[in-house]
Amino acid sequence: MKKSLFLSLLVAAALHQNTASAQALKWPEITQQNKPWTRWWWQGSAVNEQDLTRLLTQYQQAGLGGTEITPIYGVKGTENQFVNFLSPKWMDMLTHTLTESKRLGLGVDMAQASGWPFGGPWVTLEDACKYVAYQTYTVKGGEQLKEAVNYMQKPMIRTVGQPIDIKQLVEPVAQNKDLQLHAFDQVRFEKPLPLQALMAYSDKGQTVDLTSKVDASGKLNWTAPAGNWTLFGVFQGWHGKQVERAGPGGEGDVIDHFSQTATQHYLQRFDDAFKGKDVSGIRAFFNDSYEVDDAQGESNWTPQMFAEFQKRRGYDLRQHLPALFGKASEDQNQRVLTDYRETLSELLLENYTKTWSDWAKTHKALIRNQAHGSPANILDLYAVTDIPEIEGEDLLRIKFASSAAHVTGKKLTSSETATWENDHFLSKLSDIKKAMDRMLLGGVNHTFYHGTNYSPQAAAWPGWLFYAAVHFNPNNTFWTDFAQLNRYVAHAQSFMQAGQPSNDVLVYLPIYDSYGKPGKVMLQHFDGIDHGFKGIPVGATGEALLAKGYGFDFISDLQIQQVKNTGKTLQTGGGSAYQTILVPAAQVMPLATMEQLMKLAQNGATIVFQEQLPTDVPGLGKLDTRRAAFKKLVGTLKFTTSGGVQKATVGKGSVLVGKDVDQALTAAGVQRETMVDKGLEFVRRRHDKGHYYFVANWGEKPVEAWVPLRVGGKSVALYNPMTEKLGLAASRTSSAGTEVYVQLAPGESCILETNDAALTGPAYAYLKATGASQPVQGTWDVSFVSGGPELPAKAQVKDLSSWTSWNGEAVKNFSGTATYAISFAKPQGTGEGFMLDLGRVAESARVQLNGQELGTLVGPTYQVFVPKEKMQATNKLVVTVSNSMANRIIHMDRNKVPYKNAYNINMSSKLKENRGADGLFTAEKWTPKESGLLGPVTLTPTTTNGQQGKASPGL
Repeated sequence: MKKSLFLSLLVAAALHQNTASAQALKWPEITQQNKPWTRWWWQGSAVNEQDLTRLLTQYQQAGLGGTEITPIYGVKGTENQFVNFLSPKWMDMLTHTLTESKRLGLGVDMAQASGWPFGGPWVTLEDACKYVAYQTYTVKGGEQLKEAVNYMQKPMIRTVGQPIDIKQLVEPVAQNKDLQLHAFDQVRFEKPLPLQALMAYSDKGQTVDLTSKVDASGKLNWTAPAGNWTLFGVFQGWHGKQVERAGPGGEGDVIDHFSQTATQHYLQRFDDAFKGKDVSGIRAFFNDSYEVDDAQGESNWTPQMFAEFQKRRGYDLRQHLPALFGKASEDQNQRVLTDYRETLSELLLENYTKTWSDWAKTHKALIRNQAHGSPANILDLYAVTDIPEIEGEDLLRIKFASSAAHVTGKKLTSSETATWENDHFLSKLSDIKKAMDRMLLGGVNHTFYHGTNYSPQAAAWPGWLFYAAVHFNPNNTFWTDFAQLNRYVAHAQSFMQAGQPSNDVLVYLPIYDSYGKPGKVMLQHFDGIDHGFKGIPVGATGEALLAKGYGFDFISDLQIQQVKNTGKTLQTGGGSAYQTILVPAAQVMPLATMEQLMKLAQNGATIVFQEQLPTDVPGLGKLDTRRAAFKKLVGTLKFTTSGGVQKATVGKGSVLVGKDVDQALTAAGVQRETMVDKGLEFVRRRHDKGHYYFVANWGEKPVEAWVPLRVGGKSVALYNPMTEKLGLAASRTSSAGTEVYVQLAPGESCILETNDAALTGPAYAYLKATGASQPVQGTWDVSFVSGGPELPAKAQVKDLSSWTSWNGEAVKNFSGTATYAISFAKPQGTGEGFMLDLGRVAESARVQLNGQELGTLVGPTYQVFVPKEKMQATNKLVVTVSNSMANRIIHMDRNKVPYKNAYNINMSSKLKENRGADGLFTAEKWTPKESGLLGPVTLTPTTTNGQQGKASPGL
């Protein structure tokens, strides 16, 4: 057989994806877990069985894999439909949902609060979150304190809804009326706070515990010895944080997350509600972030604080109250603050997160947890979470959750995705695709949309709405094409959920540098780099690693203790393998961590320190002993310098110190992925016979180039998860190793599968223009087929433009779907087909040619390949376009048609300019947004063997 004929047969196989190709190359089967899931808000829990079934069916048909039930604040006017959280009727709605979801093949998670954080009307004042207050007094020798030792809590009230005078309230807040109307965020009642400790410190260094000498009235029965004395009185306050965005039956105090008793009491309420009910269909219980301290003051205390501190840090905190409150020397202040923060971090880990995880196992369920924002080492919180979850679009922030999953062997990392891509009603499916790709690039492989409202069929358009800006509801005009995006995500996640992580570098998280950093508040909250590590070198180091194409994960001190090595290869407690540990310019480091790093080096590992070695140990307990051991250990390192990198041999391994992280890692033998130099982004996973790469081009220009792979193979398969095209990639061997030819338009992505075995299958069908683009000319027949507020009349247009520019008000106010139909003669040109380019589209399109579906295009590039055999002498092209919800919303806002009907937060706006006089979102000042097929629509003759080099092994 001639080579040209053989190649054409392979190309034809790639285009048609016949049964022969499935023997070697095929898409993984899409499972429930591969598909994107969504947060499902039950507003007021005003749900009924008929609408639950109807909506679940729509979600399943749109390609969602499951829901996370989150009961939330209600809709005004539907009060008679409200169902109290965890009431018998609420449990009936839950079990109906579980039954129907199982029938439809949907998964179900459940938020473990109505709103967030954990809290509710059953949380007692003893179990509610606390804060610490202090007061100082001075007494001279021979005198007694004249003033009473007491602290009166000042009253304060914050509501999201209708204001109310605190004097009209009773305690606890949950016992008041109209909780939905007022939407309490934080309430503190005026009352005396219980004394925790009264300590006296003399100018001669003496310390006396006076707590027992204070009577019920606050009188101190004590005469000061000689000297000048400063007294510190420590009081325990009620923080007053209420469950945020709570629905009916879920309003109340937030728990003390540092108390195991409070956590256990809270969870007992769920045990009681679940009795006699089959809740086995709940896959995981969910916590929507910490978010206690987005209120006035902090929740920074727990009744057992002094005892827990003594047990964990080895000294009495009461002896060092001046340092705790920043009144001692700078060094003492930082060391005691470090120990205080570390203690609360451990309490949050053990008394809340682990306790909750253990409880979930009694129901044979997992926990999904958003640890970001917590006053703790969030890597450790994520480590005991079955499915760590992140939100946001900063890659370093995303990596906190995925790193913990990778290091500890968790298969899934989830995300709250596309919360605020744009302001309300403006987000396109291409915007959402970019957000989903961002999560994938950060190591997330189990995405949740944020989110979907339960909305009854009887509700007028746009239905019930939540305050988050992207509305993943059947009422959204993009729902017609939403399934295409979901199928794309499912394909991508089917690969990213397979195999194991494949990163080379473990980046030590220098949390003790942050613990010792004073701030406006006592605790430090960790939420990516900006909140917790701002100004500390680890942020710049992470950005440099991303820019250079190094695959890495963050690791904590606790997790480093679980690392073992065989020669140079490091293996974490979860079984993931790495080449080195990088310490990014840490100032202080626990002795145990440094000892473990040296032990790993002794056994053959290479440990890299950026810029410098740590110079000291953190904390105050046994400081002299720990500091001496640390300095002795560091003192054993004898460095020589070569090429700007210092090296010390340690047993079978080595320690490197270098200012330039790229230079230091190169010296350690770590290779980077140079595809980033071409503007591509990637994430890599390892499978039994090779690797999977998810590669995305979010630059402004197409990438058509040979791309080097750090870990290649005998064969490389290429999958396009949007078009579902697959085949053996064109590959070649160069000095850089395996190179693969890649064609990616802006916003396009692909999966590369390397394999150590020689795969058989069709060649991937690359595209190359063989002639000039030809416009599709003629008259377009436009019909508006669905949407509102009314369907505009049919139209005929020769020159494509936004339908909002056409005559009449109906087209300006319309949000929905229209069909564009045109007939045209077969274009001229040679090749296997034509590239149909729709030009600009506002905002998604389904393409049909001669009655056959060609594909659904969600952007940002709107192109589809048309095989020449699908062309006829005369052709009919039908493009079905859906625009955004915006134009109909503009019409409603200008005409004061109500749709913002929720209690609590009521459609807040992302951008200041989109807020009305009432502070809420409004679109009344907007001009109609571009809508429809904007063009120009062109056809370009195209060949499908445009790559250079081998199409597959053996050719």
